[in-house]
Amino acid sequence: MMDFSKFLDANFDVKDWVNAAFKAQKDSPEQKDAHAATLVMKLQLFIQEVNNSLEETSQQALQNLPRVLRDVEAVRQEAGFLKDQMQLVKEDIKKVEEDTSESMKMLLEIDTIKSRMKAASDALQEADNWTTLMADVDEVFASKDVQLIADKLLAMQHSLSMLAHCGDYDERCQSLEVLKNRLEALLSPQLVSAFNSHSLEAAQRYVKIFKDMDRLSQLRNYYYKCHKSSLLLQWQQLQETNREKVLAEWLPSFYETLLTTWHREVQWCDQVFPDAVPMVCELLAQTLSCLQPSLPACMDSALQDNALLNLIDLRQITLRFIKSLEGAIQSVTDTLVGSHFEDLVHAIHAPYIPYLIRYGFYEEEHLVQELSTINMERQDLIDCAQLLSDSLNKIFKLTNEASDRCTAFTGGFGMAGLLSALKATFSSYCQKFDRSLETLRSACGLDPVSTNAMVMTSAGAELGEDWSKFQNALKIVQTCGELLLQSEEFELQLSSSLLHTCSSYDIQVFSPTSPTKPSASHSSSFKEYNYLAREDPAQHAAFQELILKLREDDGSSLLQEPLEAMSKITEHAHKLAFGIVFFQLQLQLSQVSQMEVWTDEGGMLSADLPTFSLSPQEYITKIGQYLMTLPQQLETCTSQDNPAMEKALEASQLPFPPSPGSPEVAHLADYWIGSVARATMHMYVEVILRINELTQQAARQLSTDIDYLCNVVDALGIHPSPNLKHIEELLKMPLSQYGEVKGVIPDRLMHAVASMRSGAES
Repeated sequence: MMDFSKFLDANFDVKDWVNAAFKAQKDSPEQKDAHAATLVMKLQLFIQEVNNSLEETSQQALQNLPRVLRDVEAVRQEAGFLKDQMQLVKEDIKKVEEDTSESMKMLLEIDTIKSRMKAASDALQEADNWTTLMADVDEVFASKDVQLIADKLLAMQHSLSMLAHCGDYDERCQSLEVLKNRLEALLSPQLVSAFNSHSLEAAQRYVKIFKDMDRLSQLRNYYYKCHKSSLLLQWQQLQETNREKVLAEWLPSFYETLLTTWHREVQWCDQVFPDAVPMVCELLAQTLSCLQPSLPACMDSALQDNALLNLIDLRQITLRFIKSLEGAIQSVTDTLVGSHFEDLVHAIHAPYIPYLIRYGFYEEEHLVQELSTINMERQDLIDCAQLLSDSLNKIFKLTNEASDRCTAFTGGFGMAGLLSALKATFSSYCQKFDRSLETLRSACGLDPVSTNAMVMTSAGAELGEDWSKFQNALKIVQTCGELLLQSEEFELQLSSSLLHTCSSYDIQVFSPTSPTKPSASHSSSFKEYNYLAREDPAQHAAFQELILKLREDDGSSLLQEPLEAMSKITEHAHKLAFGIVFFQLQLQLSQVSQMEVWTDEGGMLSADLPTFSLSPQEYITKIGQYLMTLPQQLETCTSQDNPAMEKALEASQLPFPPSPGSPEVAHLADYWIGSVARATMHMYVEVILRINELTQQAARQLSTDIDYLCNVVDALGIHPSPNLKHIEELLKMPLSQYGEVKGVIPDRLMHAVASMRSGAES
């Protein structure tokens, strides 16, 4: 049987059909030809059958066409008739409306009169009902049947709602309130008993009665009063039994009582009241606000010694309670946002708010007290250098602990107070550091009075006899660098902590350039409590300003003033170290202008000796040897990378820095060598200019001394001083040629050298 249905398929494919027809045949080629002939014959027969069907259908359509046309014409005529009829109906309706408009208006007025009469009838009926109810209300109260009394008052309340326009409506309302008060007074003992005993059935009945009377809030007050009295009594008992103990030891017991109360009451209230969670929150909030003696009073007596540390201990106890309470609330509701939660959280935090607001004062007091125990001053340089180095760990231990206390006590909101305390602490620390440096300067003879005395007593001292002072002075400089580095690292920690607080509490900060307020996301009143915004707008504004400063990254520092003070003591430390290393050079150079050799005509200097045969004098060779020893003494602090020394040098330049445009110095030792060498040449120039007379032979000797020093500093990689080279040139040049170099060599040098040489020659 051939399936002809495939010919109706919209996606019919001739090749696919033919292949399918032959696929089932597995005969020989001759049989396939026979099969193909059979298929062709069947298809021809099917085509003929389809043609016959089409012809028959066409004949039937032609025969039925006249009848269809007649039916269409009939429908068209009926549609036209219907249209005419609808037009007539429309006109009739319009006429009826015009004829009956007055009648309809009258009917509406009559209906209004009827409604008003019905309202008046109902009011009269309710007034009569009110009178009837008032007549026997005393009898109902005498029966002491609570349910009957409640039903009576409910009926009176319903009647009163219909009498709102009566002249004595207010008086009737007052009368009803008096009756409700009588019922409430009658129920009072039963309410207390039901709430205290947690009688579920009785409490549910009373909730319905009070809800019907619109007095559910009064019933809640009875509930609060009953359980609040019990909790307040437990608080007093706890205080009495733990009178000899500190608050931190028994406060957790009271918080545990509150937590137990929450679990018990929220489960019971959920079966009685429609809003169990807000009710229990209000109960705990009222309890915490009514403690006698209050928690702040108990805290005051517990904060006599180590106030801040005791406060933090108590605060941690309270924060653990808050976390436990939050978890307990989350077990019954997913929503932790609402005024009842905010009031509860505030009631828990309230005792600490005065202390939180003054956190900066307490922190500063604690830090200053701790700082006073750090000894930083000694007359001996070695001991003092060690004390100053040890003080670093102590001061940053104090400041890191202060940062931790700020987070533990204020949640990070006291950052402005912490910064104020830290600035005061660092300022005191820098003052102590600076006093130690001043003590060392005096002990080392670097102040003006001591210097003059030592010049007189140490003129014959050997240069470089004791380098240990300089080594320890460098250690102090390194300590200053460490101080700066650790301060910057500590500042980064403060910034990170501040931004973490901002993100944790979803604090919104608005820049004047972008005042659009972002939408705040509220997730938990417990986590987002911000005591500053609620209690101290000024501090909150300062807190927001800190955050804004960090977010805008304007390059400002949280510890700008302390860092500046640290830079100053670094400068003083550099001066101390420089003074120590330069002091012995100063002793040698200070005697130069008074040496007899400059005016000794018949001494060891002979005019017959050639210049090249002259040797540098002992004073200048000692200075040269001292300068050549300096790199070796600097090696211990500068041989390897020393970030602290580099930081110290970055914060404060050494005396006699390189002149502008000089090649950049790549090594720390080079800075020191260059500074000492330039200071030596500068002082050498000044003492030379103080020589009164200079013989011709002395001028040649002085020129030799200068040349020796220039060779030494050149060997150290330092350019000789231009003034020193000018003096050497003037000493070698005949006085008669001084006019030729006028304008090239400074007049001050020319006049001074000319004066000393001419004085001797005359």
